[in-house]
Amino acid sequence: MSRRPMRKAGPRERLFGLGLGSALLGSLAGLMPAPASAVINGTTTRDPDGARTFAVRIESTEGEICSGTLIAQDLVLTAAHCVMRPAGYTIISVDRGFRQHRTQVIAATMHPDFVPGTTPEDQPGVDLALLKLEAPLGADYVPLDARGAASIDTGAAVDIAGFGVVAENRRDTARILRLAHLVSIGSLQVANRVTVVTDRRRMAETSGAGACLGDSGGPILVGGPGGYRIVGVVSWSSGALQQGARRTACGGFTAVTPVAEHTGWIATRSAELARIPVGEALPRGNGSDWMAKTGRRR
Repeated sequence: MSRRPMRKAGPRERLFGLGLGSALLGSLAGLMPAPASAVINGTTTRDPDGARTFAVRIESTEGEICSGTLIAQDLVLTAAHCVMRPAGYTIISVDRGFRQHRTQVIAATMHPDFVPGTTPEDQPGVDLALLKLEAPLGADYVPLDARGAASIDTGAAVDIAGFGVVAENRRDTARILRLAHLVSIGSLQVANRVTVVTDRRRMAETSGAGACLGDSGGPILVGGPGGYRIVGVVSWSSGALQQGARRTACGGFTAVTPVAEHTGWIATRSAELARIPVGEALPRGNGSDWMAKTGRRR
């Protein structure tokens, strides 16, 4: 498979600065985290019945990488900011033999409240999108049912899965599925509301496990192999509170869009996508929805 460059860290992956501090102080009992994005300090998974059955990688023709979750054999749930550009998108899945397979995305629909082009500070909408594939992936894969999503309680243990880098300066480490164990530390209200998760041992005081470049759109999970449930989608990330001269946007806090709050939209839009023949226009949704076969945006 040809190598594609990782995209540069954008505002969603960079530290917003202390503007977040007051909101965090109020909602997270004195902690002052900054935003978060991909999976570092995780472990590579080689379990044929584990996360590879539903976690997929998303690559664009512009070289961007994100992660996502199969919620049906031909539907992927991811972050809206991962597909807001008018590019071509491909899903890379991993079969039981850990061989990679590429499947074209033929349509993308974003949550109607999402505002393309905004930064983490001023994104007022919901950072969720659904991707329709050109063909079902088959029996090697076990989609997660988004209707079974639970709330993410403060103090709850969760897992993160993604295909991102192990460090911002290690772009050659992307495209490998990794998992890490995190803990929820509560909700954060910026322009929209997210749940914040972090390394349970470091609590973001120093760099630990969390999201990094390429992990956006990946699942936050509860349960384990054979019993995983998706509870959130990675939206953005930050570095730890204590950093040296070389600052990073990874290893601190990971901001998550809770799935349980949006199951109605996911179910309705999934049903609409399932009924669309290839090449026909999408029903009314976000103005940046698109069909790959026609190149047409709404």
